[in-house]
Amino acid sequence: MSETDVPQHSEQINQPDARSGGTHTLPAVAALGALSLAGCGAGSDTEPRETVLAAEVTSVAKTAMTDAAAARFLAQASMGATREQIKRVQTLGYAGWLDEQYALPASPSRWDALVAGGFNAAANKNSEDGFDACAWRKLLAAPDTLRQRVTLALSEILVIGIDGLVGGGWRQFTAAAYLDLLEANAFGNYRGLMQAVSLSTAMGEYLTFRGNVKFNPKTGALPDENYARELMQLFTIGLVQLNPDGTPKLVHGKPQETYGLDDITGLARVFTGWDYDLSGTSTATPDFKRRPMVQVAARHETGAKTFLGTTIAAGGTGASDMKAALDTLFAHPNVGPFIGRQLIQRLVCSNPSPAYVARVAAAFDNDGNRVRGNLRAVLKAILLDDEARSATAAAAPGAGKQREPILRLAAWARAFKANSPSSAWAIGNTSDPATRLGQSPLRSPSVFNFFRPGYVPPGSAIAGAGLVAPEFQLTNESSTVGYLNFMQTVVSKGIGDVKADYTALLPLANDAGALLAELNTVLAAGQLSGPTLNLLRPAINSLPANSDAARLNRIYAAVLLVLAAPEFIILH
Repeated sequence: MSETDVPQHSEQINQPDARSGGTHTLPAVAALGALSLAGCGAGSDTEPRETVLAAEVTSVAKTAMTDAAAARFLAQASMGATREQIKRVQTLGYAGWLDEQYALPASPSRWDALVAGGFNAAANKNSEDGFDACAWRKLLAAPDTLRQRVTLALSEILVIGIDGLVGGGWRQFTAAAYLDLLEANAFGNYRGLMQAVSLSTAMGEYLTFRGNVKFNPKTGALPDENYARELMQLFTIGLVQLNPDGTPKLVHGKPQETYGLDDITGLARVFTGWDYDLSGTSTATPDFKRRPMVQVAARHETGAKTFLGTTIAAGGTGASDMKAALDTLFAHPNVGPFIGRQLIQRLVCSNPSPAYVARVAAAFDNDGNRVRGNLRAVLKAILLDDEARSATAAAAPGAGKQREPILRLAAWARAFKANSPSSAWAIGNTSDPATRLGQSPLRSPSVFNFFRPGYVPPGSAIAGAGLVAPEFQLTNESSTVGYLNFMQTVVSKGIGDVKADYTALLPLANDAGALLAELNTVLAAGQLSGPTLNLLRPAINSLPANSDAARLNRIYAAVLLVLAAPEFIILH
């Protein structure tokens, strides 16, 4: 992407001056420069390139892993790099680190955090109080960092939004239970995840099939079709038939639809009769919100159900019909490339080559033990692939992805061990693009996520190159300036009592080059260019360093400028 793709502005970032309590200014446009993006080797999967990659991987395997290489891996596989995790990746290797993360026990749940905070009191039934804190705590501080990264990715594919949860109150608990559900299945099987999502009260509320009833011949009322439609369109097979490499199957040069209106109607008949499990309880406490929905047999459509060329015979139960439907969808050849490509986009790059998608889809279809849908195998295929690990692929035209705002805040928090001494984690809703991040966990405005996987910035060089840039759907003049101004405060003052620990940086503060080198490694995975470092170094050197307060001011300025740098925002 070129400079013309980025909103240009002349706003200035006001930086607190530790000397006088006043401020000095740093030009935001100088800090930002021109954002550049794209995918990871799009259009470059030729035989010569694969030969180069194979040689490069062999060469890398014979040499010690650099700090920058380990940090880049963590930028893809975790919620943010730390010096400790960089060392751990170097010690264990990429695959060994993944295995260690798979084996880590899950950190305490969001649901339990809400209960511990007393949010299950009746006064909170009709509020969202407590949700943002329990969501941010996990993203910014939970030790199972790979699990949190995958949970975030899944929440942006199998989407619900807390503001769209309707029925029974307790929205904070409903949303927390949904994230806990995604987390519990993050390293499991995609078929199990489909089942869990389909029975969750959160999805039942959000896509309005909780309480769905069979066809009424007297009134002509049909079952709600929302979930049936989005289950196919967004969660499993997509809109068009795909080749194993994710490219559309063409007939006479035209893509072929995966389903039609009759398929939606047929599948909607499956998702009837499901409702809250209120056995032994009531809606006066939130407990029912994390129990799977149960079947009300009298409301379930017992007739035959036909969709995607399959017919579920009449007379089945709600449970048997759902199993048959989900088995049919799970077996569809589109699922591997459709879901695999989106996971690549969330973790590694915006424009994976068809060959990369095909390798990931093959791992989805068969984990090596003839198991389909094993997410551990899929994640390894994504994160260990040559196109994810190779420096050659990272340098290819169109390589990379924009770090979404949540990941930018998490990178800061993880790098500098941000903590909330009170355990309040009072970060709140960060959705406002003018004053905060422009994104907040589980607060997507629609089932289509914060950004679409196929989004193309109109009139941009990205569009001209035939590439997509999903996260740029959140990027505009307001969100660019809002992010910088928000992070200015976060870096120097924290958010509530969520503050960073810059102790390790204080010995480096007198040497702008050393300070920037450390930030370049831990925050930017070594990707800040020479020209960028040459631009930032004089800005840091212009600040005094004659006291700890002055040295902290240098650190604040350096951290903020790195967080604003194009090579941090766009990860290659």
